[in-house]
Amino acid sequence: MVVGLNLCPFSHPVVAKGQVHYAVATGTDDGHLKQFYVTQLQYLLAKDEQQVATSLLMFPQGLHDFDEFLDVLAWFEDLLEHVELDQHIQLASFHPHYQFHGVPAGDLSHFTNRAPYPTIHLIRQAQMSKVLERIEDPQQIYMDNIACLEELGRDRVEAMCPWGKN
Repeated sequence: MVVGLNLCPFSHPVVAKGQVHYAVATGTDDGHLKQFYVTQLQYLLAKDEQQVATSLLMFPQGLHDFDEFLDVLAWFEDLLEHVELDQHIQLASFHPHYQFHGVPAGDLSHFTNRAPYPTIHLIRQAQMSKVLERIEDPQQIYMDNIACLEELGRDRVEAMCPWGKN
């Protein structure tokens, strides 16, 4: 949906070039999740960005509770900051029950960050900065995404993302 609807204007080129690394966590306990994250972070940093531009870490067997997912995401973000990689890598998050804080539960905007499985996207900050230099108003991307989903309508959006229904 993100690529097909162009919700992220940066995604199509890296997907088309095969530069996305997909990694699936097989464990669910804290120790495994943290080790998986560290391993995948090291993997991305060791690769040339032309070979692996970005990584999607998927958690199909755990983190189904959105609050639990947010706790793990916070740990991941804290680790990036602690090892001073937050200037090099940023995280984006997706979850079947994603909900923006302070936004009504039924709002279609949540679907911009809904995915079949809890997913954390590791994004190279340098690449994002290069892309954003060409975007006049980056905030408009989010607004355009919401407008796109509203134009499609709830029935069509939920049909495209059945995992994201409330």
